[in-house]
Order: sequence, then C-alpha cells, then structure tokens
Amino acid sequence: MTKTPTLIPELKVLDYAKSLDFYTRLAGFKVIYDRPENDFAMLGYMHARLMIEGINEKSRLWSVGSMEKPFGRGMHLQIEVDDVESLCQRFKKAAYPLFLTLEEKGYRIGDKEIRHKQFLVQDPDGYLLRFFEEI
Repeated sequence: MTKTPTLIPELKVLDYAKSLDFYTRLAGFKVIYDRPENDFAMLGYMHARLMIEGINEKSRLWSVGSMEKPFGRGMHLQIEVDDVESLCQRFKKAAYPLFLTLEEKGYRIGDKEIRHKQFLVQDPDGYLLRFFEEI
C-alpha cells in the first residue's frame, strides 16, 4: 500500500457533479473514496491527492472570506503526470479552454536546470492547475 501524501488540499466547489466529471473524465483522476451524500470525494492521480467538497448545507465551510469565483486566486496546484501531451489532448478534444497551452520550460534548482513540459487549465470553479511532466 502506498503511503498517503502528507499534504492534501481540499477544494470547495459550487457544482459537485460538474467538478467530479472534470477531475475524473478530463483530468484523469480516480475516485479513491467518496461520500456522495455529502458531495465529497477523495481523488488521486499517480502520487497526487486532492479532495473536492460541494458548498451546500451538508458541508463544513471553514471560510476566511467570501467565496467568489475564480476560487484559489493567488495559487495554483502543480500535478505531475506520466503523459502530459495525451492529457492536454484530452482537454483539447473536449474543447475545454486552456489557461496556458503546452510548453517546455526550464527551472533552476541550485546550480542545475530541470525541464518541464506543462500546461495550465482552470477547473469549473477557477482553481488553476498546472499539469507537468519532467523531461
């Protein structure tokens, strides 16, 4: 059994069914477990985990401010995938808008550079996701 990641973000969503479809059908996440009666799911993709929960009378909303779209302003979630080009094509075939088209980008780590192939997309609530593959 794989160890659970030690940081798992929970994303509050306006339309649970729409978000679940986005994350599973388009983004390729799998449902690890869910509580549909609470509009909640734990999702996984390779070593990444995230939770989604609908904003409604069933949810515990720990909010520090008003929830206005786009959610997650000022941050993005970086998610490593095994085939970023195929994933990007899945979004394109579904005519889902990309925030940043597929690119190759170098990042310095100390005195070395790593290269990523990556693209960015916003989920239905505006959370910004950067899917990448190290090359």
